Amino acid sequence: MRQRRLMGAMLAVALLLVTSLPVLVAAQEGDRPVLRFGVNAADVAALDPHQATGTQDRTVVDMIFNGLIRFVPGNSAELEPDLAEAIPEPTMDGDQQVWTFTLRDDVMCHPGPDSEAYPLTAEDVVYSFEKAADPDRSAFAGDYAGITVAAADERTVTFTLDTPLSPTLFLPKVANYAGGFIVCAQAAEAMGDEAFRTNPVGTGPFMFESYTPQTAVNLVANDDYFRGAPLLGGVEVRYMPDTSSRELGLQSGELDAAAGLQEAQWVDRINAEGNLQADVFGVGEAAFFNFNVTVEPFDDPLVRQAIAYAISRENHQALYGAPVAENIYSVVPAELIPGGLTQEEAAAADVAYEQDLDRARELLAEAGYADGFTVDLITSEMSAYRANYEVLQAELAEIGITVNLNVVDHATMHAQIRENVNPITLYVAFRPNADAYLTQFFYSPSIVGEGESPITNFAHYAEIDDLIEQARVETDPDAQAELWRQANTQILEDMAAMPLHYQNQVYARTQNVDYGHELISSLALYPQITELTTINP
Repeated sequence: MRQRRLMGAMLAVALLLVTSLPVLVAAQEGDRPVLRFGVNAADVAALDPHQATGTQDRTVVDMIFNGLIRFVPGNSAELEPDLAEAIPEPTMDGDQQVWTFTLRDDVMCHPGPDSEAYPLTAEDVVYSFEKAADPDRSAFAGDYAGITVAAADERTVTFTLDTPLSPTLFLPKVANYAGGFIVCAQAAEAMGDEAFRTNPVGTGPFMFESYTPQTAVNLVANDDYFRGAPLLGGVEVRYMPDTSSRELGLQSGELDAAAGLQEAQWVDRINAEGNLQADVFGVGEAAFFNFNVTVEPFDDPLVRQAIAYAISRENHQALYGAPVAENIYSVVPAELIPGGLTQEEAAAADVAYEQDLDRARELLAEAGYADGFTVDLITSEMSAYRANYEVLQAELAEIGITVNLNVVDHATMHAQIRENVNPITLYVAFRPNADAYLTQFFYSPSIVGEGESPITNFAHYAEIDDLIEQARVETDPDAQAELWRQANTQILEDMAAMPLHYQNQVYARTQNVDYGHELISSLALYPQITELTTINP
């Protein structure tokens, strides 16, 4: 167990003023250090990888679980084998596409509270993907429609697709991302889904040890990890939603690394400290407002367009500054992946929506709201959400719309927006390709609360299903990207969503922390702590 001690009196008082979380100090696991990592959230939402939608949960899940293949740590542009021995080529069986994976023979499942450690088999993989495809057990079920998973033998798994997919679209589904994580079936079945949410059991370099609500998750090294025993003895993930608390923790040596503030000025200030290093890296998460097109007055496209014309991308981008944030002109960020719209393309299609307050007021009056209206919205306490909502609040006040904001913790926000609490929902997300953005946010089966496979279609939008489906089966990359651009244009013409910018990741660490890889981009949305991460003397 980790020992705890009080901080120095002045730091303790300072931290208690800005956060109610106890301050913990990591001990040593044998002769290996424990990395103390501060995250920008008040608490866990779900550590079941198929339910983990928030960054604070993805951070922990990334250390505990593996996929059949993985995005290379620190460089999400590259894929490599993970639990599988190799990345296969697909074959055809009639009209169906088949992907066959052979598992490594040296992978051990962690022990669970009601199960022993055991060798991973194909049955664990089948169990995991059947769970990921179940809308009652997974937030990513829509990604696995039309896919059948089977165990050919103890180490061989086949995926049979009713509709063939390109590697670009299929491989992320079985990678260490979202529904692609492999859970250990014996542990999951022994505990049940509810217990598994806060007691995850996987195959990764670190094992779950304990969880203290609103305080910390403690992980210990998995010395049986198939890539080798970790250099760290463990990781202590602390829940610290206040930026000042995390910064004080880094300055005092009570934290080794932490989520930073997504502002260029903050990056410069941290780098001037001398003993600290701020890292700015991808992947850039697209920030966009989703409008529920089924509720008054947002069911009127004139109202939605009026709001779009009231918004200034520059106002929102100024919250962060370059290179932390850059403007985008479609939900799919054209600067990062194919299928989005550049500023020039959006302007040519008359869907750039540059701020025009007079036009916004005219549209509101035409819709019958010349005197404006009032709307209640919730926001996460996380700065990436709260600051953008506060800017929106000021922008809409300019055209007579009053926004009442209620600040909640990040986990509560995620739960409530899936219950249609917000008619305007800000979401900040990266997805590995245009199909994932469009399917999860604008495909009718993905509508929250009512879709066949509800994911994150907060707009309740169902006007581009045909384009999504056509692009999904298109094998020519250029034609596929053109269909995605058409879909993005339609979203903007209907103003189902207003794109703002993409936000790069900002984290800070003491200079003796070595992540063990070059830090270019991370789909896990944190720097990634692996078996090679260490703290140098």
